[in-house]
Amino acid sequence: MNRKLLGLLMVAAGTQVSAQVTDAMIAGDATHPESVLSWGLGTQGQRFSPLTTINTSNVSKLAPVWSMSFGGEKQRGQESQPLVYKGKMFVTASYSRIFAIDVKTGEKLWKYEHRLPEGIMPCCDVVNRGAALYDNLVIFGTLDAQLVALDQNTGKVVWREKIDDYSAGYSYTAAPLIAEGLLLTGVSGGEFGVVGRVEARDPKTGKLVWSRPMVEGHMGYLNGKENGITGTTNASWPGETWKTGGAATWLGGTYDAKTGLAYFGTGNPGPWNSHVRKGDNLYSASTVAIDVKTGKIVWHYQGTPNDAWDFDGVNEFVTFDMDGKRVGGKADRNGFFYVIDATAGKLLNAFPFVKKTTWATSIDLKTGRPNFDPANRPGDPSAEGGDGKKGASVFAAPGFLGGKNQMPMAYSPKTKLFYVPTNEWGMEIWNEPISYKKGGAYLGAGFTIKPLFEDHIGSLRAIDPKTGNVAWEVKNSAPLWGGVLTTAGDLVFWGTPEGYLKAADAKTGKVLWQFQTGSGVVAPPITWKDGNDQYVSVVSGWGGAVPLWGGEVAKKVNFLEQGGSVWTFKLPKS
Repeated sequence: MNRKLLGLLMVAAGTQVSAQVTDAMIAGDATHPESVLSWGLGTQGQRFSPLTTINTSNVSKLAPVWSMSFGGEKQRGQESQPLVYKGKMFVTASYSRIFAIDVKTGEKLWKYEHRLPEGIMPCCDVVNRGAALYDNLVIFGTLDAQLVALDQNTGKVVWREKIDDYSAGYSYTAAPLIAEGLLLTGVSGGEFGVVGRVEARDPKTGKLVWSRPMVEGHMGYLNGKENGITGTTNASWPGETWKTGGAATWLGGTYDAKTGLAYFGTGNPGPWNSHVRKGDNLYSASTVAIDVKTGKIVWHYQGTPNDAWDFDGVNEFVTFDMDGKRVGGKADRNGFFYVIDATAGKLLNAFPFVKKTTWATSIDLKTGRPNFDPANRPGDPSAEGGDGKKGASVFAAPGFLGGKNQMPMAYSPKTKLFYVPTNEWGMEIWNEPISYKKGGAYLGAGFTIKPLFEDHIGSLRAIDPKTGNVAWEVKNSAPLWGGVLTTAGDLVFWGTPEGYLKAADAKTGKVLWQFQTGSGVVAPPITWKDGNDQYVSVVSGWGGAVPLWGGEVAKKVNFLEQGGSVWTFKLPKS
């Protein structure tokens, strides 16, 4: 019996036939807006859509089509970016849940709720940032450091694999990345003395293909065999500090088919107290380019050597074309924006994208290293003349929540601007003695976050990566914690903790539309096409790191209500 006839018989018999998501479809995700197959609307992470149906002339008419609640008492932060394929939306939610939704009606088709054990240790809320699609599977990670693959039609578990030991502080919150037929994932847990790494698996089975640690001294593996240690043991870590070195890859990565490289950012070194690990502490607080086939590090760029301020370098590395080169842009938590050659790793440009950076005065473009201000490094508790309990306190900006945190920026090849959600805050920070204990917080520091300005904390900025000039900005009273979307319709969409999804003119920054979603938006919007209609969707639900870690800032936004829902919009029929 031929395959076509078999398919017709299956449909006639009422059997649901699943269309498969292929490598070619994922590679073309950025240019095929009838679906959203990857975190970033394309593996390179530009979050740019070629759609123009909704544009500056009609966005003011944008209206809700449906809203679906995640339900239950498990609210907290909702940072997920939805995926859309063949009439279904797949969206993750707090506490390791995932939903399949009918894109036309908002009807829940199925739900999977992962059974979490007692004792999970999420650093920064019980969030999940999204899933990956491959073949007939939807794959996401859980707070107890597992990966789960579900059938797209039924929600039934096809495979499940353990990433690591949650009792040692490991968890997983990022959206997985599909590149060259492999499922690429990182790990969360940088505040617990874990060792960050990137892993590649067979997405159909979950079988491990390669693993690459992000801290010097640890062994990598390929097909079950040793594949060389990362870096050189003790080259930039004293003693045995590398064994609990942090550098968690908790935001996930991007991939560029033109270079054949995957790009992952790495988090803070452990502990926060930099005086106990003198050296650069590679490859923490860095951008690392990895050969997808072998798991080998091709190049790295370290934004904050010997990080003393919890300036995780996990922020997304977004590739684009500039002056005939394939380059990448990164708005780092440390307050500097970097433009780096995506093939060779050479630093091309660096400039501050927030108004105050005290830890360094500038970046040396020849060496690539920051020009530190030694007076703004928190003091050593064991320094002579101290009491051994607390080092000298300093005021540092940005604060450890960063000039930009988990909220992804967008790049428009049409305007050649990045649209960056930024925050203006600083912190009092001091070091304390610390020793490693499995499963315990591994900080060795105390802090208090403080806003820098009376009228705003957040600001959406349109930034020229060639010059560092800010073309325009839209200020926001509360911190911005949700991602950005831009379109060929000359629009920029983003959400605010006050609950608004907004749209502005990508060229001028003039706000043209906003809608109140009922809870804070801390997730990135998406857009896609169905027939002649363009849709925009966003997840709403206040939470994340700010209310947990924000100090004085958290007090300023304690009036915000939690939630958990997906909103979808389109232009009404005229």
